[in-house]
Amino acid sequence: MKSKLLTIALILLSMAGAQAQNDNGSKKWTNLFDGKTLNGWKQRGGKAKYTVEDGVIVGTTVPNTPNSFLSTEKNYANFILEVDFKVDPSMNSGIQIRSNEFKEGDQQPVEGKKIPAGRVYGYQVEIDPSERAWSGGIYDESRRGWLNNLEKNPAARKAFKQNEWNHYRIEAIGGRIRTWVNGVPAADLKDNMTASGFIALQVHGIGNKKGTWQVKWRNIRIQENPKAPTKNKAAKK
Repeated sequence: MKSKLLTIALILLSMAGAQAQNDNGSKKWTNLFDGKTLNGWKQRGGKAKYTVEDGVIVGTTVPNTPNSFLSTEKNYANFILEVDFKVDPSMNSGIQIRSNEFKEGDQQPVEGKKIPAGRVYGYQVEIDPSERAWSGGIYDESRRGWLNNLEKNPAARKAFKQNEWNHYRIEAIGGRIRTWVNGVPAADLKDNMTASGFIALQVHGIGNKKGTWQVKWRNIRIQENPKAPTKNKAAKK
């Protein structure tokens, strides 16, 4: 009975995310990936491999290199971002938003924690295929750690599809960041530390492990300067 009720709840949440109208329907969407090249993107951090294959960005792990990031050359402040991804169950990844690269001479953003030059830091929407299943949670890369995990959101943890394409919707408007996983509401964070920065696709470092793992992204589009969401209004997938 409990299993049946949970299934019904998941269906209702997904329908709400897909059907409710978001007042930004008339806003223009811009594709961040042209499906053929990495024009408009820049690699930062480690030396993982990023290639384009059959209209998809493919990130491949490389041993003995730190976290790698393929970032937009442009910075974004207020936006709605949508992206499809597929990840190897053995690896960790994420999508950076409002992120930056620390440069020599910059002021450290968090007291008591030193970020080295060249390190990417900022909000990350987690891609977590592990049993923990925190995909869609918000982590603060190289800065404060977890800001909004999914411990208390079982519906969102069950929304991620292992070994399949998944869909993220990410809204960053003012001091509020919200995420959806396949139409199911996941994280809802209120935080004002960083107002703008680049978007980036992470390939997590694997240390000295042998073998290669991949994460793939496609259909990456953005809507800039949307209206603030209406209270308690679900997003349209």
